[in-house]
Amino acid sequence: MSDRTLRAGVIGGGTMGFGIAYVLASSGHATTVVETDAERRAGLLARLESRAQAGVDRGRLDPDAADALSGLVSIVGTVEELRSGLDVVIETVPERMDLKRPVLAAAAERKPALLASNTSSVSIDDLAAELPDPERFCGMHFFNPVWSIALVEIVRGKATGDDTIAAARAVATAIDKESIVVANVPGFATSRLDCISAFESMRMLEEGVADAEDIDRAAVLAYGHPIGPLRLSDVVGLDVRLDIARHLQSVYGERYAPPAILEQKVAAGELGRKSGQGFFEWKD
Repeated sequence: MSDRTLRAGVIGGGTMGFGIAYVLASSGHATTVVETDAERRAGLLARLESRAQAGVDRGRLDPDAADALSGLVSIVGTVEELRSGLDVVIETVPERMDLKRPVLAAAAERKPALLASNTSSVSIDDLAAELPDPERFCGMHFFNPVWSIALVEIVRGKATGDDTIAAARAVATAIDKESIVVANVPGFATSRLDCISAFESMRMLEEGVADAEDIDRAAVLAYGHPIGPLRLSDVVGLDVRLDIARHLQSVYGERYAPPAILEQKVAAGELGRKSGQGFFEWKD
C-alpha cells in the first residue's frame, strides 16, 4: 500500500478523525469521512482546507498538496455510504465499547482490505469478537495532533493476521508516519508511558515542586517533548485521563492511581481545553 494511492475511509469527524482524514488527504490519498452530525459535517471540508493552508503557511505542506486536498475528500453521513472494498477504513468514534462495536460491524460489511480502530485503551480482542473477519482487524492508535506526531501504534489482537499488520504498517508509511507493533494489553505501550509522565507531573504540582508552566517547560526543553504532560492532559481531557487512570489502576495497581488533583479538577468540572479550564486556562 505504501507505494500507491490509497482509497481510505475514516469514521468520525471529531478531533482524531479530522486529523487522520487530514494526513491521508494531504498525502494524496482519496478519503471519505463518515460524520453523522449534520452541523459538523457541513463545516468539515472548510476546516480541512484551513488546516492545509496553515500547513502551507508554516512550510510543512506543499501548496500543490493543499490545492488538491478538497478534490480528494468526500463526506457522507452513514457508514453504509462508504464504497465497498476500500483499502483501509479507520474507526475513530469515542472510547466506548457500546459505540465502537456497531460501527465496526457496519464497516466490516463494506469489506475493506484493512479495518482498524483508533483507540488508546479499548481491547482489540473485545472489539474483534463479533467481526466476521477478525484476522483483517487491528488497532491503529494515532496521536493528537495527528499532523505533528510521527508515530502510529499498531495493536495486534489474538486473531490479527500477519498480512494485516503488514498492511497497517504500509498505511503508516504512506502518510509519512513511523509505526510500532504492540500486544493487546491494557494501555498498550504509549498510553502507559504517557500516563506515568502525566500522573507524576500532577503529583509534582500537588507537592509544590514547580508550577504547571515550569513542569511542562522542563519536559519540552530537557527531553524534547512537543508539548508538556500537563498541557497535553488538558488537550486529552482530564475526565478521559481519570477514566484511563482508574482502568490502569485496576489492572496494574497503585502506580497508576489517579492523583488527588486530577480527581478534584474533574469533580469541579475543570476538564481541560474543552471546558476552558484545566491545569491551564484555554480561551480558544
